[in-house]
Amino acid sequence: MDTTASTPPTAGTPWSELVTAALLGAERRTPPGGSVTALLDAAAVETVRRRAGMRPAVAGPRPEPSPADERPPLPAAAEHRLSLLLARGGASSGGGGGRRGTAPDLGELLPQWLAAANAHGYRAPEAKLPALLDAARARTDLRPQTLAFAGPRGRWLARLNPDWKFALRNGGEHTGHTGSAGPGDTGTSTGTSTGAEAVTTEVVQALWDEGLFAERVTLLASLRRRDPAAGLALLASSWSAERAEDRLMFLDSLRDGLSPADEPFLEQALADRSRTVRATGAELLSALPGSALAGRMARRASSCVSLDPVPDGPDDRILVEAPHECDAEMQRDGVVPKPPAGRGERAWWLGQLVETAPLATWTERFGGRTPAEIIALPVADDWQQDLHAAWCLAAVRQRDVGWARALVGAPGASPAQGPGDPAKLLAVLPPEERAVWAARFIAAHGLSEAFRILGVCAVPWSDPLGRAVMDALEIARDAGSYPWSFSGVMGLAERCLDPVDADRLAPLAAVPDEPEDGSPGAGSYWSEAFQRLVSTLRLRAEMRAELRGEALGVAAQAVAAEG
Repeated sequence: MDTTASTPPTAGTPWSELVTAALLGAERRTPPGGSVTALLDAAAVETVRRRAGMRPAVAGPRPEPSPADERPPLPAAAEHRLSLLLARGGASSGGGGGRRGTAPDLGELLPQWLAAANAHGYRAPEAKLPALLDAARARTDLRPQTLAFAGPRGRWLARLNPDWKFALRNGGEHTGHTGSAGPGDTGTSTGTSTGAEAVTTEVVQALWDEGLFAERVTLLASLRRRDPAAGLALLASSWSAERAEDRLMFLDSLRDGLSPADEPFLEQALADRSRTVRATGAELLSALPGSALAGRMARRASSCVSLDPVPDGPDDRILVEAPHECDAEMQRDGVVPKPPAGRGERAWWLGQLVETAPLATWTERFGGRTPAEIIALPVADDWQQDLHAAWCLAAVRQRDVGWARALVGAPGASPAQGPGDPAKLLAVLPPEERAVWAARFIAAHGLSEAFRILGVCAVPWSDPLGRAVMDALEIARDAGSYPWSFSGVMGLAERCLDPVDADRLAPLAAVPDEPEDGSPGAGSYWSEAFQRLVSTLRLRAEMRAELRGEALGVAAQAVAAEG
């Protein structure tokens, strides 16, 4: 039988030519066979022929089974809440024109929910792992809590999707672990006593040798938190071959777990060819009061700062003779010779010496005086601001509570009279003392200078601190100004106030009477802001109750139960 009539006129046309003709279109080039119909017929025949001639692919190995996760599952209500947060947490809840509306910002609540779920020791629902990993991929602030919640099955799943490789970078030491993981699983060590540990060590070394820079930084920081000595050894293995800018970032990772065992390596960094690497090495060594560098800096600083006693009188004062040069030895120990714009050379060198010297130097230097007594001494020749600023940096670097307490001063004093950034000093103090100081500061000065101070206070805020913030917000509302300048504090309040305060705040959600000299329409904006605050606190209370397994019908019951 003759079949030539049924053969398309384009039979035998190369597949690439058919594709090119289809991409260009009949308007730009006459297709093979002279018409679009002929082209489609030829494409159909060629497609069948190509598929018929394909050989079966060799099946790849099946992935290993996911490890067990023995943590308890979420309560049903909490799992439903997680679904809502993942589905809507990335969307803005505010309206247009700069107004956020009254609905809670679910994106801000997701980190709190994850932290609370981890505190309860729950495991992530398997069906939610992809959405959790996608959320953490989009938001780096979610990654630590998300990876802890996802657990070993989340890390197992991340190996199957390149989009989730951040999960392996953030927990690189876990990637070789294939055994079961219990409720407290944090991965295996980097030793070689077991097969799993040996695999982990190989994976860590391979990632360190071959990974991208961001992957290596994250790996070093993660390993440093778990095993400081192993992290230091990993860094030392390739230190001389690293670029200067990379050495700086790697060196900064040593802050976690910093100890006297790091001193020999850091002393070597003082001879680095990069000035910034030397400065960072010196900063880390200065945080070790017993280091050789700290001793050298103490001797230099002591030669510049002394006590001028007044016989039989209370008028002792501090004398300062700033350095006249920045010699090579000072530069080796991290002193930067060139000051920033607007700063004198001698003041710049003095500050670096004092901030690096151990604070115990001054107790001995000034006859056993306490930090508060030393701070109270007058300083001759207008050197007080430079000297106190350097002591502030030293107190923060050395985490010295006594000096931080003395330097931060009384909360009622004018902010202009105190340290430049009291928040850093407050972060050194115990949480309870921090909250009391912040509450008194807000009561004395209001909220205009309080945002950074509130940011270092423990969450949820203590009752005195919460009351101080609420009172200050009410005063600002009654003054009739717009709430926009307080939006940062209001956002903190939504996340940091105790949910039991919701009922106490509810009356503030009403639209207030506008004062005669107030801004037009400010009352409605304040009403929206307080409605959002109250609804957020009630939602947080519901989330807590759900994670406790309590099926409460209304938010008020959840708030009452919390109390």
